[in-house]
Amino acid sequence: MPQPHNAARPPPHALLLVAPGCPHCATVLDGLAALVKEGTLGRVEVVNIAVEPEAARELNVRSVPWTRIGPFELAGLHSPEELRHWSALAGRDEGMTEYLADLLATGRRAQVAGRVRREPGLIARLADLIGDSDSELSVRIGVMATLEELQDEGLLTGQATWFMPLTGHADPRVRADACHALTLTGGAEALDTLRRCADDPDPVVRETAADGIDLLSRTKT
Repeated sequence: MPQPHNAARPPPHALLLVAPGCPHCATVLDGLAALVKEGTLGRVEVVNIAVEPEAARELNVRSVPWTRIGPFELAGLHSPEELRHWSALAGRDEGMTEYLADLLATGRRAQVAGRVRREPGLIARLADLIGDSDSELSVRIGVMATLEELQDEGLLTGQATWFMPLTGHADPRVRADACHALTLTGGAEALDTLRRCADDPDPVVRETAADGIDLLSRTKT
């Protein structure tokens, strides 16, 4: 029998957007309702966008079912197990990191970039993904592509602090990725950290740091 949500942390709420003729909306609604009954969710708000289209416009939703559980936005059909998974992670520190990793691993990088634009504090979660040696290659590539996009928009200024500690990581892949991320953030702190990485024992890290030093040095002059 499913256990009720941890009493120390209030159960999250869910929002579900539906529309007439949607073949999967009832399945998601049934799954969410079951989570409310067992106490994993506190409540579910259901909005029929055919009746209240402004809800879809405000959330930039183009298809249903569309679900929000706590901070997690889930498009399309999701099984009861998936809904329970995200409900359990809502409110946990590691939850958003896992959510962003899932988006990147499944080719939804644009959604990640859009979310970080709205919530720049999530750059710290992207740093968490770089710092995790177990992050899939697709996730690592997605993080870097996202950071490059944000850098073009000037959103990485002052964000070096999240990546600096990663240059001391045991995994050279993490150190190299951190050097590249620091190059994108720019600034004196990033340049000083890259200079300390110039003598790294790993040749890829040294090369990445050297490239960053060259670029940031030229930018300063």
